Amino acid sequence: MIQLSIDFINQKSNYNVVLSPYGELDFITDYGVKYTISFVTEEYVGGCETYQFVIKRKKPDKRLPHDPKVEPTILTIIQEFFAENLNVLLYICDDSDGKEASRHRLFLNWFQKNADPERFTIRTAHATVENKGFYAAIIVENRNPLLKNIIEDFETTAQALTEGKP
Repeated sequence: MIQLSIDFINQKSNYNVVLSPYGELDFITDYGVKYTISFVTEEYVGGCETYQFVIKRKKPDKRLPHDPKVEPTILTIIQEFFAENLNVLLYICDDSDGKEASRHRLFLNWFQKNADPERFTIRTAHATVENKGFYAAIIVENRNPLLKNIIEDFETTAQALTEGKP
C-alpha cells in the first residue's frame, strides 16, 4: 500500500483531501462532485513495482461547468506519489462510457503541461482487447535505475496486446 503525506497534499492542493478508511484519497469539489483517488498494486513492469492510478468520480445528475481546481489537486497527489517512491505509475482509461479517448487526452494534457520533461518519462499505448479499446500510459521518474527496462517491458507488452497476443 502506498503511503502519502496528506499534510503535504493539502498544503499544495486546491481541495481538502482526506484519507478514507480504505486507504483511498477523497475530495469533494465546490460543485459537490466526489473524487476518489487510489493506487492499486499491479504486476511489476520492467522489474519495478507498479501501481495503477485510479480516478473515480461520482457523476452528478446534471452537467457541471469545468472545474479548474480538479487538475492541480490530482497533479499534487501524483507529485506526492513520486516524492515518496520510484515506482511506476500506470494509468488506464475506463471504457465504460465510450469516453476513454477524451479522458486519455485530458490526462496526458494535464501531465505534459505541468510535469518537467527532464524529470519524467511517459509512454502511452492504445490496444483492443476482447473487442474493447483501451488507452494506457506509464509515468516513471527519470532517476529510476530501471527506467530502460520499464520502458522496454511496457512497449513490448503494448505491442503484444495491439497484435492480439496475450
